[in-house]
Amino acid sequence: MNYETHFASDALGGMDADDARAIKRRRIIIAAVVILALVAIASWVAIRGQGAAAPVEVGVQVPVVTVVTPGRSTVDRTVTTTGSLGARIDMPVGVVGEGGQVTRVLVQPGDWVTEGQVLAVLERSVQSEQVRSLAAQVEVARADAKLAQAQLDRAKSLVGRGFISQADIDQRTATRDAAAARVNVAIAQLGEQRARTGRLDIRAPAAGLVLTRTVEPGQIVGSGSGVLFRMAKGGEMEMRAQVSEGDLQTLRVGNRAMVTPVGGKDSFAGQVWQVSPVIDPQNRQGIARIAIPYNPALRPGGFASASMISGSGTAPLLPESAVQSDPKGSFVYIVDAKNMVQRRDVTVGQVSDAGVAVTSGITGSEKIVTSAGAFLTPGQKVKPELLKAT
Repeated sequence: MNYETHFASDALGGMDADDARAIKRRRIIIAAVVILALVAIASWVAIRGQGAAAPVEVGVQVPVVTVVTPGRSTVDRTVTTTGSLGARIDMPVGVVGEGGQVTRVLVQPGDWVTEGQVLAVLERSVQSEQVRSLAAQVEVARADAKLAQAQLDRAKSLVGRGFISQADIDQRTATRDAAAARVNVAIAQLGEQRARTGRLDIRAPAAGLVLTRTVEPGQIVGSGSGVLFRMAKGGEMEMRAQVSEGDLQTLRVGNRAMVTPVGGKDSFAGQVWQVSPVIDPQNRQGIARIAIPYNPALRPGGFASASMISGSGTAPLLPESAVQSDPKGSFVYIVDAKNMVQRRDVTVGQVSDAGVAVTSGITGSEKIVTSAGAFLTPGQKVKPELLKAT
């Protein structure tokens, strides 16, 4: 027995070489079988996993969504802006005459007055005496004229007897005419003084609403005193709306508008009565003046927002719930012919109680998802239920 045979025999506990080789082959076969079994198990698990995924996909419920085909509706084009409130015709009232000391102020801000109504009275003691003096001079002139007329009449009765010449008649006629002229002069002077005295009453130039008062009894006023009262003619108000250059081109006199004062919930109907013919070169804006009937909630100097109708057109009209928005802008979800959800970017126009007008992005013939858009994703399969557009 050689060295190798002796070693193998020792290792296998005394087995011979043939037995050792047989055991080694069995071990190799067992290892190969185990490896094949593991590969088969792995393949079976993979096939089972793929086979299980398909039933799960089939078993998922397709969401039902309500869609609408809006078509195209007639909608108003509007211009929304802000501006300040004021009197449509602002009337400043000051001293017309020579002025003086204010003795009485007869109105307060918020009072309604008629045309010519006295707002304040100035002291007039000197002027009253001048009026009485001139009135007396009128009486003197009338008496002189009456006397001259009587003398002329007597002279005419004597001229036929030859006691009075025609020259005397002409002289007495001239005297009578001069006396009558002096009467007219006196009357005119009296009228002038009465007018001057009347101008000491500060009167309303037209019927309207008193807005402000800056005069008190005892104050000395004159032609340089500035505005003592400010009035709104007829109580009519307006909003001076700041409108962009582009929007101003679409506005016309007579366009309807709704004005909402800041801090208030009520809106007031008005109409554009003047569109600015110029554009401010600094801010590229113009003024649209909106006439509004008087209301206590409309306070001159206040701030307001306005929505002006600048025309009409046709556009798809959607419920507000159908329009979504994200950092990229506004969009809607449409359902295509394969019932797959697709995103469509849109431009939103006028928003009203009737819905949201879409100015671009859709034609109105698409199936638009009206609700649950926030839970959908592009490419998702859905089951649409058509809702008839109203």
